[in-house]
Amino acid sequence: MGSDPHGTIPTSSPSKSPKPRKRVRLLYESRVYLFSFLVALPALLISGILVWIQPWRIESRLSLIGVELFIWWLLVLALQEQAIRPMQTLANVVAALREEDYSFRARSAAPNDALGELSLEVNALADMLSDQKVRAIEATALLQRVVDEIDAPLFAFDPNHALRLVNPAGERLVQQPAVRILGRTAAELSLQECLSAANESLVELNLNDSQARWLLRRSSFRQQGVPHTLVVLSDVSRALREEERRAWQRLIRVLGHELSNSLAPIKSIAGSLGARVAETPMNEEVRSDLQRGLEIIEARSASLHRFLQAYRQLAQMPAPALREVALSPLIARIAGLETRLKVRVQPGPDLVCVVDPDQLEQMLINLVRNAVDAVLDLSSTAPLADQSGGVKTSEIKPEVTMRWSATDKDVVLAIEDNGPGLLNPANVFTPFYTTKPTGSGVGLVLSRQIAEAHGGRIDLSNRSGGQGCVARVVIPRVPFSQPQLDRNRRSST
Repeated sequence: MGSDPHGTIPTSSPSKSPKPRKRVRLLYESRVYLFSFLVALPALLISGILVWIQPWRIESRLSLIGVELFIWWLLVLALQEQAIRPMQTLANVVAALREEDYSFRARSAAPNDALGELSLEVNALADMLSDQKVRAIEATALLQRVVDEIDAPLFAFDPNHALRLVNPAGERLVQQPAVRILGRTAAELSLQECLSAANESLVELNLNDSQARWLLRRSSFRQQGVPHTLVVLSDVSRALREEERRAWQRLIRVLGHELSNSLAPIKSIAGSLGARVAETPMNEEVRSDLQRGLEIIEARSASLHRFLQAYRQLAQMPAPALREVALSPLIARIAGLETRLKVRVQPGPDLVCVVDPDQLEQMLINLVRNAVDAVLDLSSTAPLADQSGGVKTSEIKPEVTMRWSATDKDVVLAIEDNGPGLLNPANVFTPFYTTKPTGSGVGLVLSRQIAEAHGGRIDLSNRSGGQGCVARVVIPRVPFSQPQLDRNRRSST
């Protein structure tokens, strides 16, 4: 062995381990043929020898051996039919089950037989899977039907906050069909607060100028291993308004009772003192001052008493007395009651509604009066508007329009004006809130109370693409059932 000039010890290369040989396995059909041949081989050899040693002609001996071989081949084919064909059938059934096709069944399914027992088990498995699939389809259809019928908006978002599921109530909330909003993010749909706010909290969504308040419920689920977020919104605006209304109704009753008990003697005493001042000799200037002061006290007491009566009307509104009313003449009559400005009425369909005509008139009168007040107040600010250099308010003709339409379930009334619009839409239905110098803050609250007592609603919003405001009143066309009337009566009282 030669030496390394650098003094290093030669290392031997590691020996490569031989790769394991892949075992060749005959196919099942080939094994059947092979074992059939091996089983029949001794008998064939013995019979061939016996035939060959017979003193027969060579043609006879070969013919007899050929007949034996032919019969053996027929028996092999019969064995193949009995051993291979059932296995192929079972393989086809299992493959169909894997592809969720449960219409195939195995033949020769009989008890007390090895192959028959296997066929029975495969058929039982197919029946079980078929039943489970039917139940799953029915459960999925029921779940989809329930989701579609739920009046609460429902949304499902993936980890990237993209929308993956929405029900019809959710489509109505965002006012877009599912095909247009699926795949869009919560931020694009103005629903980001639903994913960031605390669970079971109240949220206000800036959608369609709606001032509704929603109770947020959020949970998680997995679909194909991917976590998703399920958001369910419940409109609690009406329930919260009912609680608020009960609170300020109780406050109005207490304050009205106490103030009325105080205002009546104040007014009476002021009148008595005025009469005594007129009879008592004194300086005329002093007498005039005292009489003027007492008259102011008496007048303000009477005004405050009327103010309280208006709020007491709001707190003691009775339940609606429903009857059939023709809508067109009622709207024409209400438009004719306004004398400060001609209210234009757009013709609509001939409808008969089941409502309380007195309460409906009161609601529409309040809305028409507010619209006329808005356009007349805008006209009175013409000099100020002219100095701004913009469009002159005096060039805008005051206009108030009433119109109505109908759907399958509801009647929609609309009062439009071209006034300044809503400056603070969030407070229009707040009790005691008003922007008018002589307003009481009762009209819109009373109007909404009337609409909700009829099972409807009122929406106020600024007109899109134009100046002014539009008030929409939605009232059901179908009358309430008696239980619903009882609930409305209890909520009103």
